[in-house]
Amino acid sequence: MSQRPAPPPPPRYLEQCYPSSQKGGTLVAEDVTDLETHARRLCTPDGYRPSRCPRCGHGVLHVHDYRARLLRADPDQVVITVVRYRCAAAECGARWLLLPVLLARHLWRRWQVVEVAALERRRPPDWPPVPPRTRRRWRARLRMGGRVLTQVLAASALPALEVVAQRAGLTATRLDLVLALALPLCAAAALLHRLAPGLRLM
Repeated sequence: MSQRPAPPPPPRYLEQCYPSSQKGGTLVAEDVTDLETHARRLCTPDGYRPSRCPRCGHGVLHVHDYRARLLRADPDQVVITVVRYRCAAAECGARWLLLPVLLARHLWRRWQVVEVAALERRRPPDWPPVPPRTRRRWRARLRMGGRVLTQVLAASALPALEVVAQRAGLTATRLDLVLALALPLCAAAALLHRLAPGLRLM
């Protein structure tokens, strides 16, 4: 029985975790799955505020700024607002961007839009189209090797994820891992980012 060829390796930027020296980064709010919940959390003073700084553990973080996030090919709205917090500890000062899980880091779209395009699902008629070149790029990324992702799952100390990593093996593609996890792209990406901050699914 012939083995399938090894998948192409992903570009380095997909597998770069935050360096230990980095002050801040992105935190994913995994419980914010729709724009209505995001709007409510954003209007509440402590809606997105972390209880402690993930870098130094300090218990006070102040709103640093609000940023507009452009959502391309989105059926609901074009721009949403996200918030950044700054650690109040003078020796830290880390800045943390709070991103709802529904938004894809670095892709400037909602995960729902990415999933429909990348997994070749039927696009609702009222959704703007994603450019063909972008769709091809996303699909190519999912066909790339997932060795580092598999290693992160195997090292998670969570039995269910260790089983997924063992079954997928080191030659699994990124899509193989998503299918083995049986999670939507947004949840799989958030899980990997939580286990290894900075790690990207695609």
